Amino acid sequence: MLPWSIFSRQAPGGDSEPEPESEPSGRQLSDEALVEDLLTAVASARSFQEFRRSQRKESFGLQRWLQLVLPLIQEIREIGPSLTDDAYRRLALLGRAFHAARRLLRCCHDGSKIFLALESEAMLGRFRAVYEKMNLALDGMPYSEIGISDEVKEQVELINAQLKRCKKRSDTQDMELSMDFMMILENKEDGNADRAILERLAKKLELQSLADLRAETMAIKKLINERNGQQPESTKHIIELLNKFKEIAGIDEKNILGDVSIPKYLEKCPSLMIPNEFLCPISLEIMTDPVIIASGRTYERRSIQKWLDAGQRTCPKTQQPLAHLSLAPNFAVKNLILQWCENNTVEIQMGESEAIAEQEDRKEDIPKLVKDLSSVHLDVQRKAAKKIRTLSKENPENRALVIENGGLPALISLVSYPDKKIQENTVTALLNLSIDETSKVLIAKGGALPLIIEVLRNGSVEGQENSAATLFSLSMIDENKAAIGVLGGIAPLVALLRDGTIRGKKDAATALFNLMLNHPNKFRAIEAGIVAALLKILNNKKLDMIDEALSIFLLLASHPGCRSEVGTTSFVEILVQITKEGTPKNKECALSVLLELGLHNNSLMVHALGLGLQEHLSDIAKTGLGCDHQ
Repeated sequence: MLPWSIFSRQAPGGDSEPEPESEPSGRQLSDEALVEDLLTAVASARSFQEFRRSQRKESFGLQRWLQLVLPLIQEIREIGPSLTDDAYRRLALLGRAFHAARRLLRCCHDGSKIFLALESEAMLGRFRAVYEKMNLALDGMPYSEIGISDEVKEQVELINAQLKRCKKRSDTQDMELSMDFMMILENKEDGNADRAILERLAKKLELQSLADLRAETMAIKKLINERNGQQPESTKHIIELLNKFKEIAGIDEKNILGDVSIPKYLEKCPSLMIPNEFLCPISLEIMTDPVIIASGRTYERRSIQKWLDAGQRTCPKTQQPLAHLSLAPNFAVKNLILQWCENNTVEIQMGESEAIAEQEDRKEDIPKLVKDLSSVHLDVQRKAAKKIRTLSKENPENRALVIENGGLPALISLVSYPDKKIQENTVTALLNLSIDETSKVLIAKGGALPLIIEVLRNGSVEGQENSAATLFSLSMIDENKAAIGVLGGIAPLVALLRDGTIRGKKDAATALFNLMLNHPNKFRAIEAGIVAALLKILNNKKLDMIDEALSIFLLLASHPGCRSEVGTTSFVEILVQITKEGTPKNKECALSVLLELGLHNNSLMVHALGLGLQEHLSDIAKTGLGCDHQ
């Protein structure tokens, strides 16, 4: 038996894998509470920004699936649910799937890297189990009883068809990684060979720096505490590997149970529940005075100052040389930490009386800044718009104060102002305000859409990019999708996709994908020349936007009225080429489009097979590319 197979039936955290769940019985929550619980679970699952390398691809893939299902839940909330028993049961099952996804993503976000790598095969099984739960819940969803629109129904049914393929994935472990683990755990004699393998493993698992190894030590310590003496053999292997990684890194810490102390203010917190973004990468403690350095990374002021005082001139996390040594307070992260601590009854000494006072002063400035937006002096207007842009990005309280003090009409009135900088700052301020759901409706009702579209057509480069991002944010509301299309927003987005900067192209692609969930907008996009623009992107690999382009092509191919525009032999040839030479994500997206086209036109599939597609299908199936949409 291979040494790592002792982990094969353990769930992350040391617990055994749970038995399959039975279907929920009865109504434990009201209809409204159930829908809110679904939205909260998805938001929590999507909040994680980074994952352990061994599960990174699967984790981002799962987040994308959750994002795609979200419009269904949002529309149910907007309708005001009055659910039949069947609809309630399906949504309750979906809730179980969402919560399972959230637990799984948290584990992949901050669990032990060594444990997760050893457990990779079982982890793939857990991802497949989540997809199976989602598929079970969505299969047979009574859309007509709930009152779901045809476009959302069509999108979810397409998603569900893809989920069925996800359940059948045949992913396997990284065999080189598995063999390296086997060699290390079995080989006790050849130290030189061990060191080469260990260095390769440390690089793969990102366990080379002091900060990474300290974080791994804390994660393993938590794992050991949770196991409470269970699985002693596997625990021994994990500790043995950790100590070997410390040894090659030159760290003389052997006693895992005593080398890292957990701060008192965290002792009552649930295991591994603190967001990584709140921990200083150096001290691994919650930051009380977070600052941003030249590399853009955030650290605790005391820790990074010690680093710099020791003569270091690189970023501790990225090793990037620092262009300057200035430290800028990160008020946004500080506010998030304070809010999290309050919600979780965690008491910490922030040491930030001056910062709090400064923050209060900034809030008191908002009414004056709103008033300055209407000043007769251009310079005053510029400064006010720029300041509100900054404040509206920091926290919900600032955004609420801008709205309460009449800032929204004032900002909208300035969007059409001929000064380019004012345009940029007001459009970006509206983008920040649109983070809050209620503001999305208010901005549209306030007459901002045609003004934003005009900046998209004729504004500065930054103005155009941020206008596209704003339209994407506003298009999360279905009525805004339709309005943006009617007001002529599709054509300038296609123009930005075709001619914009890399950032502009990405913003345009994101906005267009969301807007084209509205069927009339698909036709508007075709009339604006989106097919040619997307083909141009497919031919430019440097843009790294093949997945985005293919995702939009899939929307077009899935609609009967648009299918003929993309269902050509020349396009099929491009898709087959991508399945041969593209990245795993490229290949999966290309195959999805080919499948959609082939289901409705056999001659196109015959043409693809004639180009040698068949010989690549078995390899693709083995590499497990079944659910990696962008």
